[in-house]
Amino acid sequence: MAKAKTAYVCNECGDDFSKWQGQCTSCHAWNSLSEVRLSSAKSSPSTRSGYAGNDNAVVQTLAEIDLEDIPRVTTGTTELDRVLGGGLVSGSVILIGGHPGAGKSTLLLQVLCYLAERNSALYVTGEESLQQVALRAKRLGLATDKLQMLSETNVEQLCLTAQKLKPKIIVVDSIQVMHMAEVQSAPGSVAQVRESAAFLTRFAKQTGTVLILVGHVTKDGSLAGPKVLEHMIDCSILLEGENDSRYRTLRGSKNRFGAVNELGVFAMTEQGLKEVTNPSAIFLQRDQEVSSGSVVMVIWEGTRPLLVEIQALVDDSHMGNPRRVAVGLDQNRLSMLLAVLHRHGGLMVGDQDVFVNVVGGVKVSETSADLALLLAIVSSFRDRPLPQTLIAFGEVGLSGEIRPVPSGQERLREAAKHGFKKAIVPAANVPRQKIEGIEVIAVKKLSDGLEAID
Repeated sequence: MAKAKTAYVCNECGDDFSKWQGQCTSCHAWNSLSEVRLSSAKSSPSTRSGYAGNDNAVVQTLAEIDLEDIPRVTTGTTELDRVLGGGLVSGSVILIGGHPGAGKSTLLLQVLCYLAERNSALYVTGEESLQQVALRAKRLGLATDKLQMLSETNVEQLCLTAQKLKPKIIVVDSIQVMHMAEVQSAPGSVAQVRESAAFLTRFAKQTGTVLILVGHVTKDGSLAGPKVLEHMIDCSILLEGENDSRYRTLRGSKNRFGAVNELGVFAMTEQGLKEVTNPSAIFLQRDQEVSSGSVVMVIWEGTRPLLVEIQALVDDSHMGNPRRVAVGLDQNRLSMLLAVLHRHGGLMVGDQDVFVNVVGGVKVSETSADLALLLAIVSSFRDRPLPQTLIAFGEVGLSGEIRPVPSGQERLREAAKHGFKKAIVPAANVPRQKIEGIEVIAVKKLSDGLEAID
C-alpha cells in the first residue's frame, strides 16, 4: 500500500510546505502550520505522458463572450440583496461568518423559508437537531411547509442527497462540522475544512446550485479555517453586532458579482432579524440636551451615505503617559490627527487623555471622518457644545489641508434630508447648485474649520 502523502498548510496565508516548521516563511506567523493529508490520485496514460486535457475545449475571444445580465434570485430581504450585489447568482458560493449568537442561522432560516416558496431549497444542519431548527422557525412564525431539511455532516452523503433532490439553493450550517471519509483528521481541522469546502464548491459549480456556507469566527474576529477558503468562494460576508445591542450589521469583504464593503443593517426582534431601511435614523438618536464633544459626520458605506454621531472626551491625565483610546476608529490615525491639531490648529492636548467613540458600534475605515473627529475633540477640550444641526466631513492632511472626499454632493443631500442646517465640508466638495435647506461652509485648512465653530 502506497504511503499517504502529507503537506503542511499555513492557517494565516494558505501557503503550503513539504515539512513542518515553527515559522511560516511567507507571512512570518509562528505555529500556524497544520498537517494536511493529500489523497493519492491514480495516474492515467495521459497524465504519465505529461498531457491531460479535453479535446472539446472551446477557445473564445473577449468579443465573442456573451455579456447578458447574470440572472439573480432575490432573497426577499433588501439589505441582504444590497450586500450580495443584487441577489443570489446560480453556481455561486457564499460564506457568511459571525460571532456565536450574531444571528447567522436565524437570518438564513428566514431567507430559506422565503425562497422555498418559489424555488427548491435545502437547509443542511450539522450543529443543531432538526427539532431545534423547527422550534426556531415556529417561534419566528415562518412558513415551514416547503423548506426541505437534512441533518448530515458527511459531505459525500450530502452531495448524493442533493443530486436526488436537485435543490436550487443549499445552506450548510456550518462548514466547521462537515467532514470527508477519506481525510484522516477530525472535523473542524484545517484539512477537513479545506477539503470539504473544495468538494462542495465543485458540486455547486457543476450543478449551478447556490451554496451558502456558515463559518465560525475566531477570537481575533477572523473566519476560522485556512485562508485558502476565502479564495474558493465567490462572496464573503460578515454579520457583526454586540450581544447587548439589538442591531446587526452585514458587511461584504469579497464579492465577485457586486461591490465590496456594502453595509446592510438589521434589527434583532422577537420575529427574527428585520431589515432597517433607513440606518441613519437609528444612529442619530441623540439626547435633547446639547453636550460638548459630539458632532455628526457623513460616511460612505458601499453605495449609500450614512449619518453617524462621533463623540470625544478630553480630560486631564493623571499618568505620565496620556491615554489615546479609539472605539470604531483607527487608533494610529487618532494619534496622527492629534499631532496635526497641535501643529496646524494651535491646540495642545499632549497632557490630556483623549477618548473617541463612534455611536452605534459602527466601524469607520474611511478618512472622511478626520474633520468631524477633530471638531469633536476641540469641542470637548473647550467645553463648548456644537449645534445639533451641524454636520462635517473631510480628510485632513499632514500639512493641515482639508482634502475632498468622494460623493460629497450625495452626503450633503442625505444630511439635508434628515434636517441638518449647516455643513462644514472641503472646498472642493461644495456643490455647484445650492442644496435647499442646508448652509455649506467651505474650508481649505484646519484653521478655517476651527474658526467656523467659534
